[in-house]
Amino acid sequence: MLKKILIFSHAMEIGGAERALLGLLETIDTTKYQVDLFLMRHEGELMKFIPTNINLLPEIPQYACLAVAFRDVIRRKEIGMVVGRLYGKKKAKKRVKKLNLAEDNDVALQYSHKYTLPFVPEINKIDYDLAISFLTPHYFVVEKVKAKKKIAWIHTDYSKVDIDKKEQLAMWEKYDYIASISEIVTKTFIQIFPELESKIKLIPNIMPMRYMQQLANGYTVEQEMLNDGSIRLLSIGRFCRAKNFDNIPMICKQIHNLGLNVKWYLIGYGRDEMLIKQRIIDAGMQEYVIILGKKENPYPYIKNCDIYVQPSRYEGKCVSVTEAQILNKPVIITNYTTSASQLEDGVDGIIVPMDIEKCASGIVDVIKNGELCQKLICNTKKYDYTNAYCINQIYQLIEVNL
Repeated sequence: MLKKILIFSHAMEIGGAERALLGLLETIDTTKYQVDLFLMRHEGELMKFIPTNINLLPEIPQYACLAVAFRDVIRRKEIGMVVGRLYGKKKAKKRVKKLNLAEDNDVALQYSHKYTLPFVPEINKIDYDLAISFLTPHYFVVEKVKAKKKIAWIHTDYSKVDIDKKEQLAMWEKYDYIASISEIVTKTFIQIFPELESKIKLIPNIMPMRYMQQLANGYTVEQEMLNDGSIRLLSIGRFCRAKNFDNIPMICKQIHNLGLNVKWYLIGYGRDEMLIKQRIIDAGMQEYVIILGKKENPYPYIKNCDIYVQPSRYEGKCVSVTEAQILNKPVIITNYTTSASQLEDGVDGIIVPMDIEKCASGIVDVIKNGELCQKLICNTKKYDYTNAYCINQIYQLIEVNL
């Protein structure tokens, strides 16, 4: 009899964590394990890439009321979810004020899940051998799934996010295991939650190679990324504070001031889009910083760029950087806390300072050093970035006795 795994996540919109989820789904051996996938919302461009051997469970209306506009919840007449979300919002506002947390915190999302918990049904009647909660908050798998073992994933650098530590600890400690995507992510997590160190298992992101191979040669993008003699830089990510795209216009201006003709293309979407557009205007970089928007298939754009740049303020482990390395591009990242776990500086990528002027100078140094660029390209061809072997660590968690 096949052992049973449930994987719980939010939706399949375009994002690094969602592509890492595709990698996990691609790699699990479904001749040995029955895999059920539960998504709160059957939404997102990546839905159609869910492997056909994965059993996608039906959407449940109450779960679909999370992370959507509140007016939609009212329209759906899910009264319990209306009450839970309103109460969670009220409690979050008070908690943020009491703890004096920064505006960029995760308390509202966490409390939205916590206080709607009583109003959502069980996900399935099956007793699973392993249940995986892939994206935080991790409340529902604990209370609404029956499983012998439960594991929750960390995808971010916890030293850079303002949290309600007491509530987060109570959430995490209910799991048998906590999967961390890198050693530095682990380090920053246990600095905040030393009580949880014994639960941590290092399981790096598994890259979705079938998905990437299918799409990388999908179409040409020269009309959007003109081959006009400029050096084409590319960055991919949600338009949010963590990615630091709002500083790209000034970095690009500094590069031009240093005498290089670059065009910097941005793929993504998010709440900071208007801020980024305004920064482009303020820097006078309308011709040189180009927002391409949300792209279902980013891989032809990666193939067409000269250098991939990730200028983030913080990351867990950036999936887009790994994808650029798989496609054998020179990669430059900023020195965010977890950068050393992302690449080996000077070997398969370059780490530059986050300061605008120093970041620009570092990018210019790489562009001018053709020998270094070729070295970076050659070294990416020597590495296996897929991490497909990491699936064995999940299998071991199923087999081990607690």
